[in-house]
Amino acid sequence: MGPVVRAASLRGLPALVDALGGDPDGLFARFGVTREAVSSDDAVIGVRSAGLLLETAAAELERPDLGLLLAERQDAGILGPLAVAIENARTLGEALASASRFLFVHSPALSIAQVPDPEEVRGVLAVRYGAADPSGATQPLPPQAADLGLGLLHRIILLLHGGPYGLRSAHLAHPPLVPVTRYTEFFGADVRFERPAAVLRLPAALTAAPVAGGDRLLRTLALDYLESHFAEPGQTVAGRVRGALGRSLGSAPPQVGDVARLLRLHPRTLQRHLAAEGTTFERVLDEVRRDAAHRLITTTDLPFAQVTAMLGLAAQSGLTRAVRRWFGTTPTRLRAGRVRS
Repeated sequence: MGPVVRAASLRGLPALVDALGGDPDGLFARFGVTREAVSSDDAVIGVRSAGLLLETAAAELERPDLGLLLAERQDAGILGPLAVAIENARTLGEALASASRFLFVHSPALSIAQVPDPEEVRGVLAVRYGAADPSGATQPLPPQAADLGLGLLHRIILLLHGGPYGLRSAHLAHPPLVPVTRYTEFFGADVRFERPAAVLRLPAALTAAPVAGGDRLLRTLALDYLESHFAEPGQTVAGRVRGALGRSLGSAPPQVGDVARLLRLHPRTLQRHLAAEGTTFERVLDEVRRDAAHRLITTTDLPFAQVTAMLGLAAQSGLTRAVRRWFGTTPTRLRAGRVRS
């Protein structure tokens, strides 16, 4: 079958095809997909089949905005257990980090990542969506799949934020499929086409925005379930520790025992695995803090006291010492842009 995606990614499509005057059962049968599979939380289908189905439906129904129409009918629920972790995140940054870390549960062929702003505007970051190839790079998707995926990502952020979140612009790799006004109305912002990747450009400070109504216990249970039931292919133990620390940084004191329990390992066993990979728990924690510090200091205007807390450091003096060690400068100078890592 090749790369797969959860059949739930097409949830809402049968009803949409029917509403547009098409024959959903006949259409789906041509691609070996059933309504039952789309309604299931466990069924998977080929990524290529899903993409061809969307393109065929758009062409035959003469609705080149089909991907956007379907995105308007979906929410995070199509992501299954990952939706629980996202919707119960403490901040939007936590939600995006969970989506990036565990999207492979929905489909190992897809990728979400926070990347530098392609327009190089200070205080703006980009969230990139696309097909992940074996090298780890992100490639453009077929047009309808790209419109659906980026459109759904936009809607999820809207729902988590409780309304408009300051989207600067959306980028798509393909030419416009319908009048550009259809895209700008959907995204509520400028949309630019034939760009290298599909991205949402948003305020970097948005990552610290709280998600209302989240349940920390539900999030912990969801992350525990994802971590213990879905091991990312080829991921090292250090990578798993890095992911666990990145998700919990600032919410609780980082302890090797807590991370070991999350990974279903004895603390001594975890330390042995890390030693075999040429690292230690303390070194991984330091790297996670360093990367988070650089992002928070150079892409946001958060007070240094808040950055200190988000890194799980005890005092702002600890932040100053750590930044000097990591980057050879002070937090103030790093933010001013005089030093880049």
